[in-house]
Amino acid sequence: MVAYADPLASTGRRVALAGIAASALLATLNIVVGIVTKSTSVVATGVEFAGDVLASTVVLVGMSHPYGHGRIETLAAFLVGVILGAGGIGICWNSLRAVGETHPPPSPAAIAVLIVAIVVRGLMSLVKFRVGRRIQSAALVADAWNDTVDILAATAALTAVGLAMYDSSRFLAADHYGGFAVGIVVVATGVRVLRDASLELMDTMPRHEMIVSVRAAALAVEGVLGVDKIHARKTGFRYHVDLHIEVDPELTVAASHVIGGRVRTRVRDQLEWVADVLVHVEPASGLPRTATRAP
Repeated sequence: MVAYADPLASTGRRVALAGIAASALLATLNIVVGIVTKSTSVVATGVEFAGDVLASTVVLVGMSHPYGHGRIETLAAFLVGVILGAGGIGICWNSLRAVGETHPPPSPAAIAVLIVAIVVRGLMSLVKFRVGRRIQSAALVADAWNDTVDILAATAALTAVGLAMYDSSRFLAADHYGGFAVGIVVVATGVRVLRDASLELMDTMPRHEMIVSVRAAALAVEGVLGVDKIHARKTGFRYHVDLHIEVDPELTVAASHVIGGRVRTRVRDQLEWVADVLVHVEPASGLPRTATRAP
């Protein structure tokens, strides 16, 4: 099977690859530094980053699937949500198990690696949100939310490590509770991603303003007297639209077909998020028999 050469998908794949590389680097740094400095929060953050490598790989696979199987992209977003939820529960469990252990407080290296993580994740999140929303990629937007979670998680870990270093006699356990906070944020975001992907899998209609734009494009075509119904479902990066237009009932089938073709072309040309349009032509009601015919 020949892959569908979609430039939007190519852009998404490049961003996903950059995300995988960044996640792998941050995971390695945080896990190594966390183990060396004996910081549960930093190790938990590193484990979460390691999960991001898997999540971003799932996103990449979804974007690389051949045209005709667009639901793979949405399923990839759903799997990202599952990974986030399961990973967050694991982080919470392991962090609470370590509460009460006695060990030296974390070193400044733990602070440094978390600051690096916050900066890198902030940049990656901005890029993924911008590209994901532009190409209508549920999986890439889900991955951007994952990066946002990482910022919150790293910030929570940074606060916990700072407290443990400030006064280890009173706040040493804060490092472990920081790891638990990381897990909670991860679980919450996993639930959100699962919800958004589930809505797409259930063929939820697009936003109201998107439907309005389809109606306006159709009504601008000469010969279209009304728009009766509009349905749309997302497959991959774009929507497939079912559009019922009303025309003069005195028109021939051939003339009505020409108008339908013009509507299909106009909607696709004006709205980049529309992959294709199936136009149904219906007779308009209440028109006099002398109504003007479209050419």
